Amino acid sequence: MTQIVGIHGIGQTYRAAPELETQWFDAAQGGLDEAGKARMNRDSFKMVFYGGLYRKEGTRAGNSPLGAVGVQDEWDKAMLERWWAESARLATLNRASGSHDPLGEEPTVQPPDFEGRGRFPDLVQRALKQLTKSRFFAEMGPERFLISEFRQVRRYLHDPDIRLKVQDRVSAVITKDTRIVIAHSLGSVVAYEALCEHPEWKVDTLITLGSPLGIRYLVFDLLKPAPSNGTRPKVRQWINIADEGDIVALEKKLDPLFGGVDDRSVYNGWKSHDVTRYLTAKVTGEAIASGF
Repeated sequence: MTQIVGIHGIGQTYRAAPELETQWFDAAQGGLDEAGKARMNRDSFKMVFYGGLYRKEGTRAGNSPLGAVGVQDEWDKAMLERWWAESARLATLNRASGSHDPLGEEPTVQPPDFEGRGRFPDLVQRALKQLTKSRFFAEMGPERFLISEFRQVRRYLHDPDIRLKVQDRVSAVITKDTRIVIAHSLGSVVAYEALCEHPEWKVDTLITLGSPLGIRYLVFDLLKPAPSNGTRPKVRQWINIADEGDIVALEKKLDPLFGGVDDRSVYNGWKSHDVTRYLTAKVTGEAIASGF
C-alpha cells in the first residue's frame, strides 16, 4: 500500500528508484525520530523516478563544460543572474556578521553590480565567475550543477515531451491509497502540476522541500496550470519547508503566491539544498506525521 510518494529533484540522472527510495526512506525515518513521531512502514513509501529521462543514450556527453558556451538562451541567463544575486546577498550577510560564519556563504562573492578589477564584460561569464566561488554551488559541484543539471529545470518547463513523460511517471506511482507527497527541488514543480491535473486523487498532504516554485517569470509564470484565480493542488494541507540559504528556493515563502501554504524554515548548514538534510529535520518529520 503506497501511502507516501517521494518525487526527487534535479541531478538524479544516473540514479535509480530503489536507490533513492532507500535514501529518502531512511532519512525521513530520522526526521520522524527527531519529531518524536512513529516511524513509517517500509512498504508504505515509493519514489517517482524520472531522472533517467534526461539520460542521453549512446554518448558520453552527459555534462557540458563550465562556461558561457553552455548557457543557451535568455532563460539560462536570467536564472544564473537570479542565483548570482541571491548568492551575493547571502555573502553580504556573512560579511556583515563580522565572524564570517563557516557554514554561511563565501564572503568574497560579489553582486551583479560589482565593478571590481578584472570584471568580465559579459553577464554570463561574470555570473559563472562569481558562482564558482559560492560554497553552495561548490558543494553541489559547480560544473555539473550550473550548466548540466539546472538545465533540467528549463527542459521540463519548455519541452512538452519531457513534461508529459515525467507526469506519466507520477501517475504510474500515485494510487488511491496515496496520502502524502514529498517533493524536493524540481520535484515540487512536478508535484504541483500533477496534483492540479488530478483533483480526483486522494492526496491529503503535499510537502515541498527547497522548492523553486516561487521564482517569478522563470518558474512560477510557466506552471501548467497557471497559479491564477486560486488554482492550487487540491490537498488538505501544503507544507513548504525552505532553508534561508537555499539558493534554489529563491522565494522561501510560497503562501503569498499560492495561498493556503504553511511555510516553515529549517537550517541545513552549507548543504542547504541537500534532500537528506531536509528529510532528517524535525520540522519535516512533524510535517510527515501530520499527514497521517
